[in-house]
Amino acid sequence: MIDSDSVDTGNTQVVKFHDSDRGKRLDVALTEGASGLSRSQIQRLVSQGNVIVDGIVSSKSGTMIRGSETVTIRVPPPLPTTVVSAEAIPLDIVYEDNDLIVVDKPSGMVVHPASGHRSGTLVNAVLAHDPKMTGVGGERRPGVVHRLDKDTSGLIVIAKNDFAHRFLQAQFKERTVEKSYLALVYGVPPSPKGRVETAIGRDKKFRKRMAVYHEKSSRARFAITRYSTLECFQEFTLLEIKPITGRTHQIRVHMSYLGCPIVGDSLYGSRRTVKESYGLERQFLHAARLQIAIPNGGSRDFTSPLPIDLETVLIQSRSM
Repeated sequence: MIDSDSVDTGNTQVVKFHDSDRGKRLDVALTEGASGLSRSQIQRLVSQGNVIVDGIVSSKSGTMIRGSETVTIRVPPPLPTTVVSAEAIPLDIVYEDNDLIVVDKPSGMVVHPASGHRSGTLVNAVLAHDPKMTGVGGERRPGVVHRLDKDTSGLIVIAKNDFAHRFLQAQFKERTVEKSYLALVYGVPPSPKGRVETAIGRDKKFRKRMAVYHEKSSRARFAITRYSTLECFQEFTLLEIKPITGRTHQIRVHMSYLGCPIVGDSLYGSRRTVKESYGLERQFLHAARLQIAIPNGGSRDFTSPLPIDLETVLIQSRSM
């Protein structure tokens, strides 16, 4: 357990390392010890010369910590986002205040622009809704705090200013956010409710997939998923799933690992049976509930009803 002391002074953070940090990579240790910064953000700040170790600018994210260093992290102010354009795309806004927006994202919408998806994303839509969000977070995906897969529907929170971005990201890092998904899976899990704990990393053969790692590897990160059974059908089981960590494709990988891939998930299972029977064109995975503290005070609980395409599958399954 890291016992670094982190002091946040506006756009500058000071992190003091101790003996328990010895042997860790600089980017890993700072991800654990700094406030509201992801590992990719730390790596970017190192490459930009904004991480200073004992008075010397660090140039390598992989530098090993001795356990006595004082590190200063300079976080530049948000930069104008010139590569992302605003697009007038309708948004289903569940909640909005001066700090954040909670959106009920439809299936088929990508969260932020990337290769193959330069427009039509949630970020494009949000920038049209509130142009002042340009550059929030200092990245090319303004306001994004967490993500949902393209074909996963449901609740996602977007920060409207840099303070809110750090405030919300810190909660995801500290695992105080409670997220609940509804998923229909093939077969029956090993027990009515349970907890899956594995390491997850990029598949060594198929780069679009993630995979469970049984051996220790720097390519994999520990992941925890809890699930409980809500309803059983002839072929499928409806689960409530609560990811404790937030790894890429985590729920899909863990359900496949249990031998119960998510219905409609062609990457980690098979969509043939359900598509032929019910016409489902995507994975049955919906972010139905989000409980999170908001900057203006208190904890809020947001919910999203099951979309019509997924509800139809349940109705037809119940009639069989």
